Amino acid sequence: MSDTTPSPSEHAQAWLTGFDHALQRRDIDAAVAMMGDDCYWRDLVSFTWNICTQESPAAVRAMLAARLDDVAPSHWQLTGDATTADGVTEAWFTFETRLSRGKGLVRLINGRAWTLLTTMVELKGHEEKTGRHRVAGAEHGVHRGRKSWAELKADEAATLGHTVQPEVVVIGGGQGGIALGARLRRLGISHIVVEKNPRAGDSWRNRYKSLCLHDPVWYDHLPYLNFPDDWPVFAPKDKIGDWLEAYVKIMEINYWASTTATGAKFDEASQTWEVTVQRDGQTVVLRPKELVIALGVSGYPNVPQIPGAETFLGDQHHSSKHPGPEACQGKQVVVLGSNNSAHDICAALWEQGVDVTMVQRSSTHIAPSASLMELALGGLYSEDAIAAGVDHHKGDLIFASLPYKIMAPLQVPVYDEMKRRDADLYNRLEKAGFMLDFGVDGSGLFMKYLRRGSGYYIDVGASELVANGSIKLKSRTTIERINPKSVTLTDGTELPCDVLVYATGYGSMNQWLAGLISPAVADRLGKVWGLGSDTPKDPGPWEGELRNMWKPTQVPHLWVHGGNLHQSRHYSQFLSLQLKARLAGIPTPVYGLAPVHHTR
Repeated sequence: MSDTTPSPSEHAQAWLTGFDHALQRRDIDAAVAMMGDDCYWRDLVSFTWNICTQESPAAVRAMLAARLDDVAPSHWQLTGDATTADGVTEAWFTFETRLSRGKGLVRLINGRAWTLLTTMVELKGHEEKTGRHRVAGAEHGVHRGRKSWAELKADEAATLGHTVQPEVVVIGGGQGGIALGARLRRLGISHIVVEKNPRAGDSWRNRYKSLCLHDPVWYDHLPYLNFPDDWPVFAPKDKIGDWLEAYVKIMEINYWASTTATGAKFDEASQTWEVTVQRDGQTVVLRPKELVIALGVSGYPNVPQIPGAETFLGDQHHSSKHPGPEACQGKQVVVLGSNNSAHDICAALWEQGVDVTMVQRSSTHIAPSASLMELALGGLYSEDAIAAGVDHHKGDLIFASLPYKIMAPLQVPVYDEMKRRDADLYNRLEKAGFMLDFGVDGSGLFMKYLRRGSGYYIDVGASELVANGSIKLKSRTTIERINPKSVTLTDGTELPCDVLVYATGYGSMNQWLAGLISPAVADRLGKVWGLGSDTPKDPGPWEGELRNMWKPTQVPHLWVHGGNLHQSRHYSQFLSLQLKARLAGIPTPVYGLAPVHHTR
């Protein structure tokens, strides 16, 4: 007898065909019946003009009832071969809507969808000019008054922001603003990226001397232009700075360096922003239709107000201003804090023979880099992943296909294995007095990053120095008072101190918004970052997505962009498509606009 069991690909295409037919018939009951009882549909713009996740059959039903007629999805087609493992069939597919083309990933259990990802790839009629559609460059023939590429570029630089207004202004020319600028250029959107530093990449160059990326190269590519294949796994900060500067030029991003945004307000009559900047000693008012804040996901440096600080005779500064270990030679240094920056600064000081003490106020999650690479990132971002057919584009979509609601429990086994694998280091750290944690639910580093953006160190060597006592440690305490030549801790200890470094993190991005636009607008937009997980520094209720990131906010025409290099690359695609649609006059009815629960 022949085996009539359908292959994974046949199984997946049957589901896709059935789902396609149900949607085209506008049969919402049939479509919802193809979703599992425990199901998640994450949509990146294509159905909702939003970034949102439907976390139940009822939520899927409500979304389809609101959006199906307008979206008009069709042509759900399997791409590549589906796979089945542990009872889960995984399949990639393409689809179309009335206005766009998309790509997705579905996971099926017992013939019904457990997770479904749909993403917008391009807007019909507004495709990027790539491949067969690329511009010719040369104008063959004879043309009076012909201008060269360089002359046209110079004309654009001379007029944009002056006699010609940009459609989009991006405030912040770090990795986020640069990645988005490249996307905007490719979509033909006139734009200006505003950066206060003299050169692109200075936001990296100006950090402490020893800083290197803690994320691996495969995770960190910028849009369109990969790092060379001999690029270091963990690139030094100045190398990243130089790459960003070169990228701005190669990608022809309209980049205004040495330019400071001093204010912004929305003009209801003209439906444009008035963004005031200082450039070359002059005040310039830009009038874009859309304003993007790309200043990272943090606000101003947190510098604690400690009694006696004004009496200190030495040098005290935030970690963002730390000049490097050379200035600390022969001095006694106290570093307040115990996360990434604190560890990096302490390790660099120790390498230069400086006496350094770390003051740990609260517990920190330590993730050894080698274990993190292998256990958490290796399957999506590594040479092994590339050999298995998973480049960073595919890795991004796999990662995006995991709804945040189920991500935490899926992460727990990763960090349980890390505890086992690195038990010796963890035991020695605890014996040295270091306070460890793995998150309140054991879900580790990435959930801490998503929930609060702090509370961890990716160990690239400093943890061993803490464990063996080379970096002195005072934990379960903080600085109670600063004296002229010392600091007094809450446990009564007095530490001699010539240099005090505040590795105490940053405030909310809302601080930037309050200063640039107004406190009222900052409150109307609400808290930026976090999931509403009701864990430390991430108050509930549950939001399902990162607050206010890369998607419509409660303030029309105001957007927030940022995150690490991976997020800046991946989500700039979806932000740029939302901007393009609005500027092209395409209706963009937003489904599931998130309410504001917190203002800070």
